[in-house]
Amino acid sequence: NGDAANPACSGIEGVLEAYHRSLRHVQLYGPTNFAPVVNHVARSAAAVLDGSQYFVLLIITDGVISDMAQTKEAIVNAAKLPMSIIIVGVGQAEFDGKAVPKWGG
Repeated sequence: NGDAANPACSGIEGVLEAYHRSLRHVQLYGPTNFAPVVNHVARSAAAVLDGSQYFVLLIITDGVISDMAQTKEAIVNAAKLPMSIIIVGVGQAEFDGKAVPKWGG
């Protein structure tokens, strides 16, 4: 939401508000390292295992993930936590298996 001290958004409305606000301030550029933000949200989710909160991490990217191995490891480590990770590719980049992680299901 742009507030490092209190980064949570409340509900879909809060997510949309943060997204629209970020469009005016965020400049997308590389390297694109996702593992640090996944690990940060995972630490927050791990602190609240009583079912009172659920975390949704929305990542909007315009290119290839620079730390793919670390990102996959962070996602696997977070799999049992009360959180979801949504990765959305925007722009002209080729969003194939090298851009964002893919898992069959």
